[in-house]
Amino acid sequence: MIQSSSYQNRFSQKDFEDLKNFIEEWCGIEFSENNRYILERRVQTRIEALKLKSPRDYYFFIRYSPKRHEEVEKLINILTTNETYFFREKHQLKAFSEEILPELHRNNRESRSLRVWSAGCSTGEEPYTIAILIIESKLFHNWNVEIFATDINTEVLQHAREAVYTVKSFRDTEQRYLRDFFDKLDGGRYVVKPEVRSLVNFGKLNLLDTGRIRMLPRFDVIFCRNVLIYFTQEAKKKVSTAFFDSLKDGGYLLLGHAESLINISSDFELVHFKNDIVYRKPRRGEDEETSSRC
Repeated sequence: MIQSSSYQNRFSQKDFEDLKNFIEEWCGIEFSENNRYILERRVQTRIEALKLKSPRDYYFFIRYSPKRHEEVEKLINILTTNETYFFREKHQLKAFSEEILPELHRNNRESRSLRVWSAGCSTGEEPYTIAILIIESKLFHNWNVEIFATDINTEVLQHAREAVYTVKSFRDTEQRYLRDFFDKLDGGRYVVKPEVRSLVNFGKLNLLDTGRIRMLPRFDVIFCRNVLIYFTQEAKKKVSTAFFDSLKDGGYLLLGHAESLINISSDFELVHFKNDIVYRKPRRGEDEETSSRC
């Protein structure tokens, strides 16, 4: 149970369940009894910041206060997990750069456009990695390339827009990428070069906000890696449906290696590339020998 020198109130079972249900309804993030202490500890910091008397007061605040939207944003900022780094999950990125991008170059020759969504982009390492790989491929010169990068956490989005990173973000990055796509700053920091930054647009988005997602354009590829593992089963199903609808026919969905659509969606097909296995929205009227239903 959580305590502090300035705050001695306890979270009752009802307090925990009401807060847990509110967060799940709002953004899909699941808190079980096993990680209850994380929720209570982090909510407590907001209770103290607002000088409220109890967890029950805080629950009513985020439900009914005129300032509830501002507070929910602060709450979500401290509840979300944002561990990431450049060139994470290299086998999947190799499939993207060596197999998916050439295919999209062939398929999109007429439109000369490429559109990628990094959903749950955190501090920006993933979308900038995607941009680097697209530039490095040399396949899309003078094409209309757009990378949409979204997250629900406004603090990590600010970090991503600044595009300044420390060595921690480069723990699996080859030196040639640092040399070619970053400028070195003082204090061991690096900033992403303008040619890479120009391809990425950042924005706040709750993945359960299907109304806003429907307003987005259709994508060739969606990256949503190590995000759904934190969601409830119901939220996973809702988000996977939104992704399916947001992809062009034949478009790819790249999840984290610890994630799967088993018992979530049967809409996608599995594609066995040389370097990795990924999900794809089926092409209409086309039966691919290399793919199988998930």
